Amino acid sequence: MTARLSVRELSVRFPLRGGRTVAAVTDVSFDLAPGECLALVGESGCGKSVLASALLGLLPGNARVRGAARLDGLDLLTAGEAVLARRVRGRRIALVPQSPASHLTPVRTVRSQLEETVRELTGARGPKLRGEAERAAERAAFPAGHLDRYPHQLSGGLAQRAATALALVGGAPLLIADEPTTGLDRDLVDRTVDELRRQVDAGHGLLLITHDLAAAERIADRVAVMYAGRVVELTGAAGFFGTPGPRHPYARGLLEALPERSFTPVPGMPPELDALPGGCAFAPRCDRATGACAAVPALTGARAGAVACHHAHSHAPEAADA
Repeated sequence: MTARLSVRELSVRFPLRGGRTVAAVTDVSFDLAPGECLALVGESGCGKSVLASALLGLLPGNARVRGAARLDGLDLLTAGEAVLARRVRGRRIALVPQSPASHLTPVRTVRSQLEETVRELTGARGPKLRGEAERAAERAAFPAGHLDRYPHQLSGGLAQRAATALALVGGAPLLIADEPTTGLDRDLVDRTVDELRRQVDAGHGLLLITHDLAAAERIADRVAVMYAGRVVELTGAAGFFGTPGPRHPYARGLLEALPERSFTPVPGMPPELDALPGGCAFAPRCDRATGACAAVPALTGARAGAVACHHAHSHAPEAADA
């Protein structure tokens, strides 16, 4: 299957005063095919949302970006604001934002914002316009009785569902969902991710950025684990959450921190992105670290299972820990 999105060696830097630089994203590469969900997971501050903003051209003016990100042949990193605004955002790529309050117009009702988006993206008018807006709300589990409310009258969870409804309106071939389950109870989390999965099964590509590993397990085909701006493991979801399990020590630690597993947190804290250690950034927290970790490990392996670690696990967790 031809990849809809192809990202190659994407890096994002933010120069700071005093000569320091925030290395937010470093040499990230992946493909995302139609009908596939790639879950991008990792601790806060590892660069996941910056990566999404780079794909949409929504980075601040001081960002320095290199690499390539092609969407059906169009390089998103060099396309320019006019092309991104008219041809990409909403039409080719739809975003479920991490902070829905910043994406909702405060002086307009949810219904009016949905209808405007439907009209702009589909050309619908009259009763069809109203019906399409209401169907988008229903798909996102947004209650019909709240459609005529303003954003400030919504809870955080309702605002998140309103933003999800707006993202689903145009039927964009690629969805980027940045923490789409924030503020939702478990039932609504399941309903939201199931709707996103239906979009994937209908042929859409989905880049899911999430801290919620249970949601990722429910929906993802593949998992990319980010740490300190780099992808350190890229593998199939079934093997990641089941057998043989993650190969990178950090990825394994994320899973073991879950309450339904050993509930053991990853020791230590992630480094600041403007003060990264030399070599492997995870080495200061890793019980497998040796002198070899003074060199940055490359992400090597097949599409079905690539890892960036000098001492990656090669067996199922039970065998490796025996």
